[in-house]
Amino acid sequence: MALSVADRAIGAVIGAAVADAAAQPMHWIYNPDKLKEVLSDLEPCPEFRPESANPFYRRTTGEQTCYGDQAYVLLESLSRCGDVDVGDLTKRFYKFFGPGTVYDLPLNDPYRKKGEGPKVVLPIDGPWRNGSLKAFFRNVDAGKEETGSDADCMMDGVTKLAPVVGMFAGRPEMLEKVEKAVRVTQNDDMCVAVTLAAARFLEHFILNGPDPNVLNVVLDQLKDPKRQNPQDLDNAVIAQIHQVKDNLSKTSQQLIPAMFTNT
Repeated sequence: MALSVADRAIGAVIGAAVADAAAQPMHWIYNPDKLKEVLSDLEPCPEFRPESANPFYRRTTGEQTCYGDQAYVLLESLSRCGDVDVGDLTKRFYKFFGPGTVYDLPLNDPYRKKGEGPKVVLPIDGPWRNGSLKAFFRNVDAGKEETGSDADCMMDGVTKLAPVVGMFAGRPEMLEKVEKAVRVTQNDDMCVAVTLAAARFLEHFILNGPDPNVLNVVLDQLKDPKRQNPQDLDNAVIAQIHQVKDNLSKTSQQLIPAMFTNT
């Protein structure tokens, strides 16, 4: 049976949540040898590992990472408000990740300075409040109008965009809504530009279904001088997408060591 646009939008939201939970027990394993060892025990089904192998934090299998939890909060806000309401979203993020929650652990203290307090023993027993969320709390507490981190360019924006794209796919304001949502916790221009490119990819799949030509479709959109919500860094994103095209034939095992290094 052919899927409708609504079906694909719902599937994007549910699929993102399931994928986040499936990967959570193996989140942030940066050591290639350790990852290979963990995977060797799970072939051919690495998803939903019964016991966490995460070297930084431990949650029960089935629970979300901090990225999936952000997507949930965004989905809840959209459901209640019918739009991207920055004020409502700010309050919900603060309440969900803030004082008295499972995220409120000593290591996750937004004001904790490196080297201060008791020695850190990893992994911690509980979820991880990452850098953008810590900056968000400091900015909210300081009464700043712009609450997002201006130095964080991690994947939070991309991983939580499905609810916004699902709601506004096919509408001219979609990218504007995504940007508003992202800047609540990440006010970094490169982060926003990359997230908007990801939103274009997801919107195309929601509206059209599978398309092996999607890289070229999004490249054409980013090159269009009349495109919606243009960003100063769109040319940098175009170069990144061309880099992806140049490496499509490589496996992840070949690509990751060649392109990325741990810092």
